[in-house]
Amino acid sequence: METTVTNTGTEGKTWGGGNQPLKVSYGKMMMWFFILSDALTFSGFLAAYGFSRFKFIDSWPIADEVFNHFPFLHGVDAPMYYVALMTFILIFSSVTMVLAVDAGHQMKQKKVILYMFLTIIGGAIFVGSQAWEWKNFIKGEYGAIETKGGQILQFVDKDGHRVALHDIAVVDNHKERLQHESKMGIWYDKEGTLPTYTVDEIRAGFSKRSDLLIRTQILTEKGEKTILTREESLRRLNTDAIGVVEGANLVHNEYGTPLFANFFFFITGFHGFHVLSGVVINIIIFFNVIIGTYERRKNYEMVEKVGLYWHFVDLVWVFVFTFFYLV
Repeated sequence: METTVTNTGTEGKTWGGGNQPLKVSYGKMMMWFFILSDALTFSGFLAAYGFSRFKFIDSWPIADEVFNHFPFLHGVDAPMYYVALMTFILIFSSVTMVLAVDAGHQMKQKKVILYMFLTIIGGAIFVGSQAWEWKNFIKGEYGAIETKGGQILQFVDKDGHRVALHDIAVVDNHKERLQHESKMGIWYDKEGTLPTYTVDEIRAGFSKRSDLLIRTQILTEKGEKTILTREESLRRLNTDAIGVVEGANLVHNEYGTPLFANFFFFITGFHGFHVLSGVVINIIIFFNVIIGTYERRKNYEMVEKVGLYWHFVDLVWVFVFTFFYLV
């Protein structure tokens, strides 16, 4: 069977778009392809986080209790306030980027410089804020006890307020403490750092304070952590406790399951890397604007392309903020 192709001129052509069918430059099209692939990557991470949280829904840490710090307000319970401020700063930097792109379309160099400078400042503040949040998460505030089954036991008073380990422990200054190494017992188990207190010191202090109780990481039907009776608290501490946990890392987490810390470090760290990369790229484009590179080209398309990336980073944070902190 033969196929006949008839050339009917311009009107009959199947393809008439030339090398810019969507009226988009090659560079801008490639940026959209990158954004699409990166969006799929973040979607996979958030989907994995959602699956894991659903699997451990009865013992997942409560975000309001984990992210309740605020700079220069030590000891003040400010749940999610600082994270909300970080989000506002990042979204505001997206607004200044829009203004920079619009000024570029109008060939107004000075306005592009101003708005890109504000965008860079906003991104730098966000990265610094995220580093501060990581520091507090890693360091911890109250400390907890880990049980044989990997559960976390936290200490509260009779009013339900958290009590830190340093307010409980009875320190034995005459007893020498050695850091556990793999050669001293189980070959694959060793302490990364020596805990501030021992389990025995916590037991001794807890037994002397009748106002203290233990709460587990298991959530009640109201979404609150289960608080044990005094008798049950003493039993769990004396029979199940195997170690002291301070802060969070990839192995231990004073707030609950280590999986929460794993996702926190990976997802927020991956997004933070994107923001840091965006700040560096913005700085490069910013100096090009200052020296008049795009004025000579008669267009500010590079500002628009980096603006697409910056808006994507901001949009991803909205989803991270919603899934990780709010839900």
